[in-house]
Amino acid sequence: MPHVPQQLDAPSLAREEDPRGITENGSRLPDVLLESFGNTGILRFSGAWDVATAARARGQLQHLAIPAECGDLTFDLTGVLRLDTAGALVITTFRTALEKQGIAPLLHCAPAHNALIDRVAAIDMSEAPTVRHASALARTLNAIGASIVEETEQAVGILAFMGMLVISLVGLVLRPWRFRWVSLCSHMEQTGVQAVPIVALLSFLIGLVTAYMGAEQFARFGAQVFVINLLEISTLREMGVLLTALVVAGRSGSSFTAQIGAMVANEEVSAMRALGLDPIEVLVVPRVLALVVMLPILAFIADIMGILGGGVAAWGTLGIDPANFTARFHEIVHLRNFVVGMIKAPFFALVIALVGCFQGFRVTGSAESVGRLTTQAVVEAIFMVIVLNALFAILFTSLGV
Repeated sequence: MPHVPQQLDAPSLAREEDPRGITENGSRLPDVLLESFGNTGILRFSGAWDVATAARARGQLQHLAIPAECGDLTFDLTGVLRLDTAGALVITTFRTALEKQGIAPLLHCAPAHNALIDRVAAIDMSEAPTVRHASALARTLNAIGASIVEETEQAVGILAFMGMLVISLVGLVLRPWRFRWVSLCSHMEQTGVQAVPIVALLSFLIGLVTAYMGAEQFARFGAQVFVINLLEISTLREMGVLLTALVVAGRSGSSFTAQIGAMVANEEVSAMRALGLDPIEVLVVPRVLALVVMLPILAFIADIMGILGGGVAAWGTLGIDPANFTARFHEIVHLRNFVVGMIKAPFFALVIALVGCFQGFRVTGSAESVGRLTTQAVVEAIFMVIVLNALFAILFTSLGV
């Protein structure tokens, strides 16, 4: 009996345009061939019918024209190389559409494929959950809530990390021979000595700009000499230590995160624990103490360079020579302003070091994680330094200092 095989034109799919008819995982693309014998017909399925090829398979069946006189149709799935739930859903959907047209296809396939198609056909699609599209306000509130929860979890984590640091410090006080002096000196050099040039240059420039801008404003009232008062209180009390802390947060805080994160990624921290070493004692304590010692020293250098930059600007714009500038500065300087700046420095150092080390231990093992958490450490450290500086300002003002 003559039969008319019908080869279907598959729709073009960009990622499956392989001239050999091979999918990305090496299997044959799905294919359907209709063989009609009068009022009977056979649909021969072949290739891979899975989630990767479901779109192409669905397109092939949509382009398939079943003759109206074909009352007896058989699905021959013996040529199917691979069938998963997505492929079974495509076949079941097409089979259901034919049944609504009065054609009841028969299945001829392997038992495993038959069982999978029966399970998919038994699923009530009418109970499938509908996708709810949240409004812009709901999405915004959801993002804000998620951010608050994340920040709260990090704050709790940093407090717990500080507790572990305190326990390690107490242990080192009781057993001082375990303290790593070489590591402490190395980190003091990296975080302090090597940071002197950048801190000194930036402080000099900030002092220069502050004096220059102040001179322009005070000149309106003929009170240019008060530029020295402005320099004294702004540099010694606020700008010196704050600028130093911001520079150190970007330089040393990020360095701590990257160093510890790389060790976590390379499983060096796990090796330490396996050897009985405490990572907090070995990695965190020397870094924290080095920064707590060196940040006040850097702030002191920043104070000197800021005043020096202001003196240069006063000499250049107001004609106040160094001798008169020094004499005036000696008259108006207040020790309390310098002490306030120095008191804040160790707290800023503690916050920067804690955040940097904490984020380093949160690295999950990839280079992307190291980079992301390093950036996050810098942002959080700067944010916390500014908040802490504001709290100190409120405290000292309320105390009348």
